[in-house]
Amino acid sequence: VNRVVNLTLVSSACDMVSTAYASTKESHPYIRSVCDAAEKGVKSMTEATASYVQPVLTTLEPHVAAANEYASKGLDKLEEKVPLLQKPVDQVLSETKELVSSTVVEAKDAVSS
Repeated sequence: VNRVVNLTLVSSACDMVSTAYASTKESHPYIRSVCDAAEKGVKSMTEATASYVQPVLTTLEPHVAAANEYASKGLDKLEEKVPLLQKPVDQVLSETKELVSSTVVEAKDAVSS
């Protein structure tokens, strides 16, 4: 999970969502109230279940380690094959817009000629 979150594309997307969430909360008092209540509820549930989940996690630790190793190998291959994951969202969007724009221009020129 840490490796996925630290991918540039994922990290920048999380930053964008976080910024939008904070901005929305600041701009809209009613939404802020709902979000604050939801955040408190999630925090309470997390704290309440943590003590119950720990024994299960301890029992499953060897399986989790194996799954982690398998996931890491898969992520290594994914990072090799999808270099886009190492780019921030803004850059990906910009490059996509340029690609679409140039493709449209090429199609338009082909139709015109």
